[in-house]
Amino acid sequence: MRKILFSLIALASCASIASADGTLDKRLTPFDKQRLAKLDATVASAIAEARAGGSKADIAVLDSALAGKPLPLAEGYDPRGKWKCRTIKAGGSLPLTVYPWFACRIGEDGAGWQLEKLTGSQRTKGMFYTLSATRLAYLGASYVVGESPRRYGQDANENQVAVVERRGSNRLVFLFPAPHYESKLDVLVMER
Repeated sequence: MRKILFSLIALASCASIASADGTLDKRLTPFDKQRLAKLDATVASAIAEARAGGSKADIAVLDSALAGKPLPLAEGYDPRGKWKCRTIKAGGSLPLTVYPWFACRIGEDGAGWQLEKLTGSQRTKGMFYTLSATRLAYLGASYVVGESPRRYGQDANENQVAVVERRGSNRLVFLFPAPHYESKLDVLVMER
């Protein structure tokens, strides 16, 4: 009996991959629905600009971040814990900008997985939602160090939406199409 109970608890924790606290479609603003609908075109345009104007070293970082095929997010995969993370800005006012590594953490509050960027001047905090077996949506909000974290929906200019894929055993890639500031595409890479 104890073994069965332990198995059910383990299964329940895996099943809460990205259930979060509501239906994704109801939570998304119309603007963010459009951003996600144009994801492929935005990524292609931003990557083309990055490759045309970025330095060889920065292009190598971008290529490394995007390498690999999406892997399943279930079957015992557990992203909870500490990660190192970096942002890569592609397209827009500067063709390609690579930031250094900072600290991030993925936790779980009973409603689903939650991301928080812990260091650096620009931060994010938000929830994950299941899109498919290999893709999650991230709904969060940006804030700067010294401010209280915002929730998605509190300030339309700070809302963040991304598609998240597991591109390696210990690498997550977030694609933020058409962010409000500075670039056409933000890529958040998390590794551990």
